[in-house]
Amino acid sequence: MRDISRRGLLGAGLGAAAAVGVAGCGTFGSSDTSRSGTTGEKGSDGSTRGTGSEKKDVRKIGDGSTADTGKQPHQPAKPVPLEPGQTPPQFVIFSWDGAGEVGNGLFPRFLELAKDHDAAMTFFLSGIYLLPESKKSMYRPPNNRIGASDIGYLTDGHIKETLKNVRQAWLDGHEIGTHFNGHFCSGSGSVANWSSAQWRSEIDQAVSFVTEWRTNTGWTDLDPLPFDYRKELIGGRAPCLLGQENLLPTASKLGWRYDASSPGGTQIWPKKREGVWDLPLQAMPFPGHSFEVLSMDYNILANQSLNSTKGMPSRYPEWREQATQSYLAGFNRAYSTNRAPFYIGNHFEEWNGGIYMDAVEAVLKKIAGKPDVRLVSFRQFVDWLDVQTPAVLDKLRTLGVGQSPEGGWNAFFKQA
Repeated sequence: MRDISRRGLLGAGLGAAAAVGVAGCGTFGSSDTSRSGTTGEKGSDGSTRGTGSEKKDVRKIGDGSTADTGKQPHQPAKPVPLEPGQTPPQFVIFSWDGAGEVGNGLFPRFLELAKDHDAAMTFFLSGIYLLPESKKSMYRPPNNRIGASDIGYLTDGHIKETLKNVRQAWLDGHEIGTHFNGHFCSGSGSVANWSSAQWRSEIDQAVSFVTEWRTNTGWTDLDPLPFDYRKELIGGRAPCLLGQENLLPTASKLGWRYDASSPGGTQIWPKKREGVWDLPLQAMPFPGHSFEVLSMDYNILANQSLNSTKGMPSRYPEWREQATQSYLAGFNRAYSTNRAPFYIGNHFEEWNGGIYMDAVEAVLKKIAGKPDVRLVSFRQFVDWLDVQTPAVLDKLRTLGVGQSPEGGWNAFFKQA
């Protein structure tokens, strides 16, 4: 077993003040739309509507907070099974916990970066980021006082910015998942102690905050989110990577297709638990150390500045490079061997001078466009998994971390 650092395992949340809580084949067919060169029209809140969306019939749902606008733009064609002997694609999934825009411009920055490099991402939206603080008594978190939240609430202005960017993210082809609500990671109220029924309550509340933001805010001059969230929501990541054991039965009952809450995974091909794809953050090489670190910005920070988000500025260049090289080492290990998917978790934060955001950007630019590399959302990845034959996936799971197929992929798949 690898020596994986436990420091920073709990991760962190993004609050109103960024407060810390604790090109190959066999992927999809030809893309039906390209992200490059997208043009659009301005919505009533100043947001840009993606090409094609404005031509569709819009069926408002409920109070008009959300709407059915038809098929999501900028999606690849239906995935197809690997052909005999075919090299698997290298999937890389960039994901964002919280997905709130708090005025630092990080949400639009990475939307633009994704568009420039034809990448899809997953945004795990915290439901309370669409609930005004004046209405916080509506939130009833399990085992915590009414209205409590370890990540705080956004200002009205930041809620509007979050709505604008979530709207644009979906129109650009990204996935909107959930990071649940209050991000409780310690004490008796921690999500680690929640029952399956309490997880169901938390999920129901998160969904209601997203689908009823118009009622809760009283804002009638903003465009609806252009998707049916109850259909869009097929997975999430639990706060601090805690509580998955009791979350999974609820996720399964809800028909979720994946969960990204498990900590300490390794770079191997995934399998299902209770009928749900288990897609954990992974241990990856950490330059200069014998142990490995989880593939998330906060976990790198925890091993650099000992959980402080404001470490020594003189070390920022060194830490930025270390973070960049750690991500690249994780990517290269999979890309050059077993082609296991690589998951990267992030927060829209400016910890240690924003060096982790710079590292993520550098890594995406470095790997985008490489042969067989696919920068996809979790939804798009499980779409691919679900059309592969069980025998192929079972065979891929026989490859350990950093293990190449003996004799090449063609020979590997021909072996009994």
